[in-house]
Amino acid sequence: MDVRVYKSPFHAVRSLNSGTSSVLFIGDCIELIRNMPDESVDLTITSPPYCMGKEYEKSRSVKDFIAAHKIILPEIVRITRSGGSICWQVGNHVSNQSVYPLDYAIFSVLGEMKEVTLRNRVIWTFGFGMHQSSRFSGRHETVLWFTKGSDYFFDLDAVRAPQKYPGKRRYKGPRKGEFSCNPKGKNPGDVWEIPNVKAAHVEKIGHPCQFPVALAERLVRAMCPKEGIVFDPYMGSASTGVAATINSRRFLGAEINRGYQDMAYRRLLSAHEGTARIRPLGRPIYVARPGDSVAQRPEHFLEVFQ
Repeated sequence: MDVRVYKSPFHAVRSLNSGTSSVLFIGDCIELIRNMPDESVDLTITSPPYCMGKEYEKSRSVKDFIAAHKIILPEIVRITRSGGSICWQVGNHVSNQSVYPLDYAIFSVLGEMKEVTLRNRVIWTFGFGMHQSSRFSGRHETVLWFTKGSDYFFDLDAVRAPQKYPGKRRYKGPRKGEFSCNPKGKNPGDVWEIPNVKAAHVEKIGHPCQFPVALAERLVRAMCPKEGIVFDPYMGSASTGVAATINSRRFLGAEINRGYQDMAYRRLLSAHEGTARIRPLGRPIYVARPGDSVAQRPEHFLEVFQ
């Protein structure tokens, strides 16, 4: 299978340039990026460490999060092709129930760079997560989509969603009575409901902060041409790499944790073999039917909701 692993940034870049489909670098992503040529990546998709005390994080400080991004983001812009895209997926930094939206920090850095423009602030919403009692439970994160230059690649037809009212007709004007919806589907908008990867999710493999392949897949289809290069500097379990592989894009990822690299390698092999376990992008969110046991209200709930 065309999946290669390297500890040398030089050899990782050389392998990608020679046409390897998936290249994994084991080490600090900054070391890899500084060995990458200018304008060599079509699309970067990543979710960086939030500095929340996870096993792979060295800091719990927002200041350190911002300082790290002041180093990496200019380099990401440098390696992005003209017309290419950068998608940075982040949530909130929470300390003592005080919330800091990390997309503010990302915009504070990239928003100052004249080479790139913010095109969308996509809200990713999901139904499950940690429950809170002193504030509303968090049920969304954010993807900031920047492009390099004004003439950028964007394939809306590749990610259209089913029309909600496909039989809707025009009610006035010269085309009155004609169907009004685009038969290819509708623009999915900037609020995406995609289940997050919890214990029972088909994609769950042990990484503490997996994001779903479907989230990356919509970005890959819309923002990277076929056979283009998708890069993830904080690869983790390689959700971005799986999305790139199953959609005929090439992938470069960096991961400093050897255990996560092993997860990523196995997932990418399965993606190349066509056996990767994924939740399809177009699968509807499960809604319990009135007769299902989980939809039945227990007797001790009745007084609360009367």
